[in-house]
Parts: sequence; structure tokens; C-alpha cells
Amino acid sequence: MPELPEVETVRRSLERRIVGRTVTDCIVRETRFRTPLDPAALQVALRGRRIVGVERRSKYLLIALAGEDVLVLHLGMSGRLDLARRGTAFLPHTHVQLELDGGDELRFSDPRRFGMLFVTSRAALPAHPRFTGLGIEPFDRGFTVDYLLDRGRSSRRPVKNFLMDARVVVGVGNIYASEALHRARVRPSTSVRRLSPQRMRCVHASVRAVLASAVRAGGTTLQDFRDTDGHAGRFQVRLRVYDRAGEACHRCGRTIRRIVQAGRSTFYCPGCQH
Repeated sequence: MPELPEVETVRRSLERRIVGRTVTDCIVRETRFRTPLDPAALQVALRGRRIVGVERRSKYLLIALAGEDVLVLHLGMSGRLDLARRGTAFLPHTHVQLELDGGDELRFSDPRRFGMLFVTSRAALPAHPRFTGLGIEPFDRGFTVDYLLDRGRSSRRPVKNFLMDARVVVGVGNIYASEALHRARVRPSTSVRRLSPQRMRCVHASVRAVLASAVRAGGTTLQDFRDTDGHAGRFQVRLRVYDRAGEACHRCGRTIRRIVQAGRSTFYCPGCQH
């Protein structure tokens, strides 16, 4: 599933290419998504609207429209946005097509149909069920060591589960949590409330560093992810522990292990993560 670096990569690509454009039509070929689409309502909400910005909240893309409305998109597990010239061949499973002035189309394809898109007002966004309860963004000023210490003080959870809790901080997915904890030299199974301020400082810095590096690399492509130009991410070549069970740690040489936490694979080095 695309996480923060992948969604941010798509956001930056879209921002350069669609801000200032006008949606001339909306064509829906499939309505069965995680939340069923209403084609007529979507067409009424989007036709003739000018795009004034592209933002991100957690793993959601927010395409701001002139006025107070926002088109919200979630890529789900396999969703992809492509900007193509009108009349060119469609990717398989292209379900929604936004025609733009100038002859381009923003196309949403989603083989598994776990994605979603809907229009709401900006004022209503914070209270929307998909956004209430979301935690802080990892690059916000409020995401501090003290914030993590305060949220983790009474928690018995393993630190990896804590970092992946979107009620605490958004966007730290499975890959990036494993990589950040390896960078911080912290074992993923460590109870978060046992982390000293010094060790939490390392976790905090590592989360930001890993996410920033992944954004610069255009995200991670293990299977499906592509940006709006069809390019794969490059961060997978920098992975130090994720999906490397049985291989040697680049830092200490010990064999990387795999365990399962909360139903997700976790990778760590028993030699340099304590």
C-alpha cells in the first residue's frame, strides 16, 4: 500500500502539472470502490472547476478546487494516477477519468478497487470520518521528541506498533517503521514506554530521516507503485532490513531476522538493534 513517501511523490508530480487547469468532464467507468461512487454527483461537483492546489493529509491526496471544495483521493493498495493525452491508450482497470482543459486527462486506475475518491468542503474535512482521529504529520513542528514521549508514556505496545498507529503519527508504514528503527538501533519489539529520552530522540530523528530520504527517492516500489509519469520509486535499493531476512546486516554483519507484529512482517538486526 502506498505510504507517505509514495503519496507525497504523487502530490508533487501532480502539483507541477495540474494546478491552474480546469476539469471539463468526469467519466466514471466503475463505481464499486471501498466507498461506492455516485457518478452523477461527482460530475456535478467537478465539471467546470479549476484546480488551485494539490495537498496531502496522511495517505490522502487533496485536490483543492476553486471555491471551498476538495477532491479527496486515496490510492488504496494498488491505485495509480496517470496524466495522459486524450485519446491515448488506457491502462488496465482505469475506472475514473478527469478531462482537463488543454487535452490532458487525469486517470485513476485501481485493479483491487480499495481506493476511494469523493468531494467535500474544506470546512467539513476535519470532521469527516476518514480524517477524525488522524495523528500528527511527521514533518510538522509539533512532531517532537516530547510529543512521542508523552504519547508513549503509558503504552505497553512495541515501539514499531506505536509508530505505525495513525492516531499517533501518520504515514509511518511498515517498511519505513522497520527502516527507522534499524537506523535508530532500537529493536522493534521494545516497549515504547521503556525508551529513554535519548533513545526516543534517535527514533524521532530516524523516522524523519528515513521518510525524507524516501521522498527524495520517489518512494518505494516493491510491486505496483508508479508516479504519475509511470516511474517506479528508487528507495527499495536503500533498504537496510526490510525484506532482507537471512541476509547480513550492512552495519554489523549479523543475520537479519523476520518476525510478525500485529499481522505485519517486521525485519530487524539482532546484533545492532537492542
